[in-house]
Amino acid sequence: MTLQPYREPLRVTLLRTGAIALGVGAALVWRWGGPLTPGFYGRWFVASLLALWPTLGGHFVELWYLNRLRPRLRSGRPAQSAARVGVWFVGGVMLALCMELSARALGLTPRLGSMSWPARASVGGIAFIGIELVVHLALQLGGRPSFYNGRG
Repeated sequence: MTLQPYREPLRVTLLRTGAIALGVGAALVWRWGGPLTPGFYGRWFVASLLALWPTLGGHFVELWYLNRLRPRLRSGRPAQSAARVGVWFVGGVMLALCMELSARALGLTPRLGSMSWPARASVGGIAFIGIELVVHLALQLGGRPSFYNGRG
């Protein structure tokens, strides 16, 4: 099976990941007090900016795997699956670090701030694996290439 590089217009990527980040930001802010609380739109904006790390950043983690690492791996599914989950973990750790640094730069204290850095990093890596598995499940259910069918 010949692997084709994954390509998508930047506009499509930005619209999809931006819409997801806005939705995640809205859900978080709604949970933190709802739209009738003072500063709702400012908190929504900040939460959406932080949500861009796993949405847009996660897209680029996946692109790196698909277009750079996967062509260099053995063609067997076990090697590719293990490498992909490893990339998701390391990518999640890096994205969690970026989210935390961004939150601190904005004057926010992350909720996991009392945990040690290795523990927070592990949470980010494991959470990102979970996010990717859910995303790929949606792709699989839609009949598209995914982690589960070995075509994505």
